[in-house]
Amino acid sequence: MKNIRNFCIIAHIDHGKSTLADRLLSATGAVTAREEQAQLLDSMDLERERGITIKSHAIQMEYTYKGENYVLNLIDTPGHVDFSYEVSRSIAACEGALLIVDAAQSIQAQTISNLYLALDNDLEIIPVLNKIDLPSANPEEVTDDIVDLLGCDPEEVIPASAKTGIGIDEILAAIIERVPAPVGNPDESLQALIFDSVYNPFRGVETYFRVLNGEIKKGQHIKFMATGKDYFADEVGTLKLKQLPKQVIKTGDVGYLITGIKEAVEVKVGDTITDAKSPTTNMIEGFEDVKPMVFAGIYPVDTEDYEELRASMEKLQLNDASLVFVPESSAALGFGFRCGFLGMLHLEIIQERLEREFDMTVITTVPNVSYHAYTNKEPDTIVLVNNPSDLPDPSRLNRMEEPYIKATIITKSDFVGSVMSLCIEKRGQITNQTYLTTERVELSFDMPLAEIVFDFYDRLKTVSKGYASFDYSPIGMRESKLVKVDVLLNGNVVDALSALLHQDNAYDIGKKMCEKLRQLIPRQQFDIPIQAAIGAKIISRETVKALRKDVTAKCYGGDISRKRKLLEKQKKGKKRMRQVGNVEIPQEAFMAVLKLND
Repeated sequence: MKNIRNFCIIAHIDHGKSTLADRLLSATGAVTAREEQAQLLDSMDLERERGITIKSHAIQMEYTYKGENYVLNLIDTPGHVDFSYEVSRSIAACEGALLIVDAAQSIQAQTISNLYLALDNDLEIIPVLNKIDLPSANPEEVTDDIVDLLGCDPEEVIPASAKTGIGIDEILAAIIERVPAPVGNPDESLQALIFDSVYNPFRGVETYFRVLNGEIKKGQHIKFMATGKDYFADEVGTLKLKQLPKQVIKTGDVGYLITGIKEAVEVKVGDTITDAKSPTTNMIEGFEDVKPMVFAGIYPVDTEDYEELRASMEKLQLNDASLVFVPESSAALGFGFRCGFLGMLHLEIIQERLEREFDMTVITTVPNVSYHAYTNKEPDTIVLVNNPSDLPDPSRLNRMEEPYIKATIITKSDFVGSVMSLCIEKRGQITNQTYLTTERVELSFDMPLAEIVFDFYDRLKTVSKGYASFDYSPIGMRESKLVKVDVLLNGNVVDALSALLHQDNAYDIGKKMCEKLRQLIPRQQFDIPIQAAIGAKIISRETVKALRKDVTAKCYGGDISRKRKLLEKQKKGKKRMRQVGNVEIPQEAFMAVLKLND
């Protein structure tokens, strides 16, 4: 056990985590020259296409240092704020962390956020200064920033370049010397923590675990403590590039387990695995429940696919524990699910994965957040409003509260003005402004979560020319003046397009929504009025004009009354058609609200 090291790699987006993981794998001989490729651990097509890590990836390496053989268990983690739950789970399975900082970009918001996660779990932090080979690198200044942040000696910061391979041996030496060996008792009964799982259509659920006490053998009779179910360990092994079956996984090590479970709901991330015959008495404290930030409805295009969509979502939840969903129904879209996500990128990725991995074509409704409503009858009882249609009648409503966040933005001093005006436009209140260096400023704002859900991050990147980094944490609920804006098509309310908005923005957004929908809804044989309304008051209207047949083409010359008669007849037909006609809403229309500023 003294020769095992469990560590993860944490950093901001694009600071070189996955490239460094590639270099570590080739330096320890975990991959052959033929298997080598960039972003080796990013196994999903989506990750490769976008150049981001979405899932944390565990892999085992073997390394000889000063004549002794060591087993290194590495977990490469995502850097985007929307996948921070993946990072927190990876950290729970480790004793140390490599904190990567880009020598050109210095410390960013997510670097600090991930560092605090690691420090909360008492991890040994090894700072690595990456990309020192870049012409724009500024190693001395960034090293000083890291020393200020961590309070370590400048000698402890390892200069490296994952691209060219500089400093890789020093990093491996630091892992072995500085990261503590796992602690645990091999003689106690089995106690293992599930930190991830994946669904294999041929073998059922594959569970990834870390043994804290005891050992797990092939064929052993085991028990999952949260669900209380027993299984046999059909196969256990370690996670190399391909799975490597073994007879036994001992204390402190990380491995995978296949028990032939076919039902995705039977495996919970954060659960404890123990021996069925002599179970351990205390469960390991799992992970805290995830707090979704953004809610959206996901509906199958064809209502008959509802059950298939449920099965797909359960399998996806195995692999991404931060996805939360409950069934709901909508008058416009039928049966579907109300899903909770950690942010807009997370929502986009889930939608893509459903389409690619499970062949499910889905309709996603406008994302929103959950509010608290209080009625006049019971002013102390909270009514949870996840969907605009859950809002109590305005005559009974006492007050509304919406979730606020503390947003931390780190940017160059040149962009402070434009970042501030963007945040104030989004109803933010500035609480702090700190100059980290003469060039870099940290701005803190209290903002409503609903304002950052749509396009805030994209616009922040635009106004700061890509230099601003953004991180947020919830700070509770605050009272707010909110109104429900309904969209009526042909006089009928479309509940999937309703939105809860702040009173000051309601008129502008209602007007923009109507204009956008007019461009997206195809023309029919009759006029389609598109209206935005607050209660019974119409605040905006646009009309999609009817396609018209030229009924007077056959009249040449003659009296005007003949033409008038034909046009009146057509008018009556259009009116009748409008009463019975249905308006088809294209998929883009549901997401149009997100692109109102385009």
